[in-house]
Formats: sequence, structure tokens, C-alpha cells
Amino acid sequence: MASRRISGASRVVDQIRRSGAKRIKVAVSDIDGILRGKYLHKDKFLSAVASGFGFCNVVLGWDMNDACYDNTSWTGWHTGFPDATVQIDLNSYRRVPWDDDVPFFLGDFVEPSGAPNPVCPRQACKRVLARAGKAGFKVLAGLEYEWFNFRETPQSFAAKGYIRPEPITPGMFGYSLIRASQNQPFFKALMEEMLAFGVPIEGLHTETGPGVYEAAILYCEGIEAADRAILFKTGAKEIGQRFGIMPSFMAKWSTQYPGCSGHVHQSLSDGKTNLFYDARNPRRMSKLFESYLAGQLACLEDIQAFFAPTVNSYKRLVDGMWAPVKRTWGVDNRTASLRVIPGSAKSTRLETRSPGADSNPYLALAACVAAGLYGIEKGLELKDAPLEGDAARAAKIPRLPRTLEQATANLKRSKFARDFFGDAFVEHFVATREWEWRQSLDAVTDWELKRYFEIV
Repeated sequence: MASRRISGASRVVDQIRRSGAKRIKVAVSDIDGILRGKYLHKDKFLSAVASGFGFCNVVLGWDMNDACYDNTSWTGWHTGFPDATVQIDLNSYRRVPWDDDVPFFLGDFVEPSGAPNPVCPRQACKRVLARAGKAGFKVLAGLEYEWFNFRETPQSFAAKGYIRPEPITPGMFGYSLIRASQNQPFFKALMEEMLAFGVPIEGLHTETGPGVYEAAILYCEGIEAADRAILFKTGAKEIGQRFGIMPSFMAKWSTQYPGCSGHVHQSLSDGKTNLFYDARNPRRMSKLFESYLAGQLACLEDIQAFFAPTVNSYKRLVDGMWAPVKRTWGVDNRTASLRVIPGSAKSTRLETRSPGADSNPYLALAACVAAGLYGIEKGLELKDAPLEGDAARAAKIPRLPRTLEQATANLKRSKFARDFFGDAFVEHFVATREWEWRQSLDAVTDWELKRYFEIV
């Protein structure tokens, strides 16, 4: 099934104008990487192409449960939540196969002057990518996700009190053809309908755990890589509900099983060649690659909040569960935070394994690239040797932050992050993470009930 993608702004507008579509679907990313959107009448859409359309700025001022932040300045109760302008990105044009082929577009928040909005996640990613472009680099990236699938609906899970969700298959059975065939219609729909949606899946298989899958999204250039990632997460949920399946990209839903990752594969190109590749190096790593990697190592503690943005994220980052817990790198070592994948001139790349499936793909990609560029701009050298074996057992390397509170504090004081993301974005994002942490402090958990209810 071929992808329904069309490029060229004038061609896109002309096709929408001549199409029989009566409605257009548009969406923006909130701070948590959740798509918020609406349908527009075709005439409204066509009038908005040049001037944008109004979208309540609360989208950047509330959490994933629609609770408004009380500690942000760009938006909040003190602003009255007016409309902000969303500029439609015509290059993001797609049709949604599972929604009557409705035309679909992503958008960016912009200021009244037309300048990029300082706290919009997609704009933040674009700023970092533009900085790479000014340095002569094209960023190639591909994200991959692990996620669990449950035989639930929002109503059935709520009726259970949000406990004991039923996975679509039992047991630990990674790379299982049997398990894949037991849910073949869903598996097929993901592969074929995502391709038709312009989100090609390079590989799809079961992971180790009940009802867990992993999908690798085909790599591409620039912002399109993050677009594909955010659309994949939303699309998987929309496709799944047709089969009575609820996908969950929560970082860790059960202490019994490994958590869900959102790994970011990346390389830099000059438009013709892979600048990470050097055939003369035993590891196939160019000096540029080494500086890029050194930058990520140097900045990993500063950007952890982008990779692990929820309280639950840190339940994934534990020993013995496949998630990296220290600032480490290795050659084809899946226990390290940063995995160098040496290969051909085409395939040599870096896999950043710290991000969870719950991360905002725009911010995860931007953080990777920003840290890498920092290493290149500062001429950092790769001093530490690659770790072999279990990187979590590297005795002299301290653990990465264990809580959202610690990671947020690191980001708040990071000069590197403020340089690449801007003060306004860092202050806003930090405030949202401080809010998220505060919400958890008031929560009474199942762990507390089990531990204290009877005994104390």
C-alpha cells in the first residue's frame, strides 16, 4: 500500500481545494508530546493556510489530564487563556486511512508577529535542527518504540479501578511469530495503515513481556523523524481501538516486566555522505562522530528530564531491566546509554537508549541533537573507552538522576540547555515538570496501601 504523501505547498493547497473533502484534521503537540487537534471545515482550512488559525493556548498550559499549571508564566490563569496562532505545516500533509482518508496536517504555535513560539515543542526541535543546518549538517534520525497492548477500553480499565489490565497475550515471548499471528489483523493494520499514513515501519515484532511490541520507524531527515514518531504513537492507539486493543506507551506499568523505551537513532550528513563514518577507524567512527558522542555523554544528566519526563519514567530506569542507568557508551552494547552501531557508510549511527516511550519525540530528538552539536562546537574528545558487558555495573560511574525532581533540577541550572532551547522554553518546561512532581507528592499509591494499611 503506497503512502499518500504529497510535497510542495502549492500542490497541497491545490489538491485540498479540488478534493471532495469537507473537513480537514489538524493537530499540535502539547508539552507532553500528546497530539491535541480538531477538524476544520475545508473553507476554514484554506483561509488559515496563509494566516493560521486560533487555538486556545491552554494546550501549552495544562498537563496530560487537562489540569492547568499554576506556576507557568507564558500561559496560565493569569492570562485568561486566549487563543494563540497555529501555523499549518503544509509539508506534513497526510491522509488518515482509518478515518475515511481525511486530510491531516500538523501545525506549529507562532507568535502574533509570526515568529516561532518560544515554548512550542515542535518549534523547539526546529530551532535545534536549524542550528545543525547552519553548521552544515543534515540530521537523519529514526525512533523506535516498545509498548504494551491490552484487551481493554478506556471504560473497562476505569471500571477496574486502573488495576490488572489484561494483556493481549501471556508470558515472555520476544520475537515470537506465534504471538504475532495470534493478533494478525492488528499486526497487519499497523504495518499497512501506518505506511499509507506516511509513517513507514521498518520492523515490527513482539518484545519480551505479555502483549508487548516493538516498532522501528524508518529513518528520515529532520523534523519529519519526530513527526513520524508522534503520529505513530497516536495512530497505534486509534488503530488499536478498532480491534478492542488499548496500546500503552507508559514507561513502566508493572515492576515484573521491562519498561518501554523510545530509542533515538541518529547520524549527521552533508547531504551526500554519512559524516559519522570513517573506514580507517577500527570502530568506523569519524572524529566528528566522537565529538558528537562526547557531547551527549557530557550533557546526559542535563537532558535526562527530556528523555524521562514523568514520575513513572524513573521506574523504568532500574538495574537488570534493559534500561540504561548510568552515563555510559559502548560499541553495539545494548546495556549502555549510548550505543555506537558501526557499519557501512550508510548505516553507521548512534542509538541513544535513555529515552522512554513516554517522552515527547520532538524533545527527545532535539535533546540528542543539541547535546551532540554541543560536543562538536566545543571540540570535545571521546576520552573514555567503550564499556563491554553490563554497563550498569560500571563501578566508578555514578547513576543518572533517579527521580523527576533531580532531573528537573539539573535541567533548570543547565547553561547548555538554555543556549540551545532558550530561557523561555527551559523555564516553561521546568515549571511543567515541577508541577508533575508535585502532583505525585500528594498521591496515595497502591504501594503505600499494601505497605502501611494494616501494619502500622
